[in-house]
Amino acid sequence: MTQLYLIRHAESMSALQGFVGDGGLSPLGIVQAQRLHDRLAATKEIAADVLITSTFPRAVQTTEIIAPALGLTPLLDDELQELRPGRAEGLSIQTFRDRYGVPNYDKRPFLPIAPEGESWGQFMFRVATALERILREHEGKTIVVVCHGGVIDGSFVSFFRMNLWTPPPTRFATQNTSITHWKKRGDIQAGEQWQLVTYNDTFHLLDIDTSTRISWGQPFAQPGSDANHPTMPISTEMHSDERA
Repeated sequence: MTQLYLIRHAESMSALQGFVGDGGLSPLGIVQAQRLHDRLAATKEIAADVLITSTFPRAVQTTEIIAPALGLTPLLDDELQELRPGRAEGLSIQTFRDRYGVPNYDKRPFLPIAPEGESWGQFMFRVATALERILREHEGKTIVVVCHGGVIDGSFVSFFRMNLWTPPPTRFATQNTSITHWKKRGDIQAGEQWQLVTYNDTFHLLDIDTSTRISWGQPFAQPGSDANHPTMPISTEMHSDERA
């Protein structure tokens, strides 16, 4: 069984200061990543075989903070970068909009957001290709990928076989350092089935700016009650044309 954990980077300086691009982690971002490290170190809920990160600084810095909790050396992968801004890199949001306009991915999905940058269609194709490659290279393993909100969006587009070229009608709001967990059963010959286990799990951030820290103690990586849950749909959950 292949398991894929997608972790969005912690808050970046660009988000804090309102410019296009990176700038590394903000002070809050460093705290967020440390909280995720503490959670993973205490719970051991992710027994990862491989740790891969986008090469953008905000993702690399997040990975460097959480890597000791997983006991792995990160692998760098350029294809996991967020949508590439090209010449818009480093511009304030207002300057970017004045110079290049507000991107309209719905109406113009093939228009790069700026010269030397990417369009929505190019970005989604890159993400789908990168995930396919990573999953084939590490088939049957538990994979942790530290990446970006757009890459996590792309996982939904790819696994649900949505149209790569135009944004889906449903939007996502992936939080910093959130965990998105996908699980795959079967293989290419027998038939693959992806299951979304969790999305936007940020429980480790709940004690930020509070007087009490989360006491992790000895929580189970998987709730004991899950042992009673069926792993395949029961008859009432199947489509009417599948029932005997």
